[in-house]
Amino acid sequence: MLRIGRKVVQYCFLASSPASFSSITTLSQATPKPWNHRCDHSLGRPTLAAPWSAIQRRGAKVLGSDVRFGNVIQRKGRIFQVLKAQHTQHGRGGATIQVELRDVDTGNKTTERFRTDETIERVFVEEKSFTFLYQEGASVTLMEATTFEQIEVPKELFGKAAGYLKDDMKVSVQYYDGKPMSASVPQRVTCTVVDAQPNTKGLTAAPQYKRVLLDNGLTVLAPPFIAAGDEIVVNTTDDTYMTRAKE
Repeated sequence: MLRIGRKVVQYCFLASSPASFSSITTLSQATPKPWNHRCDHSLGRPTLAAPWSAIQRRGAKVLGSDVRFGNVIQRKGRIFQVLKAQHTQHGRGGATIQVELRDVDTGNKTTERFRTDETIERVFVEEKSFTFLYQEGASVTLMEATTFEQIEVPKELFGKAAGYLKDDMKVSVQYYDGKPMSASVPQRVTCTVVDAQPNTKGLTAAPQYKRVLLDNGLTVLAPPFIAAGDEIVVNTTDDTYMTRAKE
């Protein structure tokens, strides 16, 4: 009875708010067309489940310092996707973040600068999980875990994180109004060091980090004891060494 009641609430919402139908793709696909335009309220008002409640949250206030690549934000009455975000410090003038934005509707790009303490309207998107299969040229092929449906997305959706893609890796694709806007890899990824300078003891008490080359072609700073052949855990958000992988 609870399940039936929840469907009826969904019918009511879609019938009374046609504009929201296009923005909530998951509900429009999962909910059949009602047999009429009336809703039977005799079935009660069930408590809304977490996924449904989450979809209703169209946005939230975040600080400029929290804006990241792939975010979708609302600014000056328009919706933009963040293509690049670079933080800078201006001495006593405070920190700012320079972002490259793409208008979701027109595709036009623009560059703006936010204060790190400035309030930004972030738009929540629908996120789906996939398994990475392979990449060919500028395209990446992914598979949905439950339906085994394969999709092809532009490699640029992953940004610099595309270098961390590995076979069978679980990735996420963020959708806005049914269109893939960005994609992300796990925050922690294990990589193999293929080249590293020998460990040399210095005269300073604090260890000096050194650059090491990873099997994906990226370089990161790692402690002096890391050697070629070691497996390390890397933070894919800022390309930093986290710890040595457990053997």
